[in-house]
Amino acid sequence: MIAKLTGRIEGIEEGRCIVDVNGVGYLVHASTRTLGALPSGVASLLIETHVREDAIILYGFFESAEREWFRLLTTVQGVGAKVALSILSALSPRDLIAAIQAGDRGALTRASGVGAKLAIRLLTELREKAGAMPTGHGFSPILPPPVAGVEADALSALVNLGYRRPEAQAAVAKAMERLGEAPGIDQVIREGLKELAR
Repeated sequence: MIAKLTGRIEGIEEGRCIVDVNGVGYLVHASTRTLGALPSGVASLLIETHVREDAIILYGFFESAEREWFRLLTTVQGVGAKVALSILSALSPRDLIAAIQAGDRGALTRASGVGAKLAIRLLTELREKAGAMPTGHGFSPILPPPVAGVEADALSALVNLGYRRPEAQAAVAKAMERLGEAPGIDQVIREGLKELAR
């Protein structure tokens, strides 16, 4: 089994690259996040090898956190290697943990191949495991507590409008603080948008 490759990056295509190791070119499938992080010239990739009847397929990762998440995601029914890479292309390990802990179905469905049913399955099956997973890039795994109710719905709406989760979460928190007890979701979204516009 191949666990790591170090060689010259010969070419990058959509969803894969060629790593030349001493004259042998290995075709390695990877997330857009890993492909974007590859330096020109020599690079090292952590490898997950999948052996099928008709092929040996290599999946590459620039950091160990992404490889650990790939392994975990592919344990969920309906998530193959291609969908796992799609999820890791849409969400960093840190964002993935935050989305799962917050129950944010919208964040997961941004990944190609993830529909509403699969997003629910991912949230259900991975909720207990997400907190123990690595976040990558040396970030601390300590996350803000998950939000619920109106706050969660407003956060999901802002994320679906294209705002980044950390900024949206801060804006919603300020909106909730300003509006006092039991505000309506429309009010929270409006106030959150005002906060983001500042």
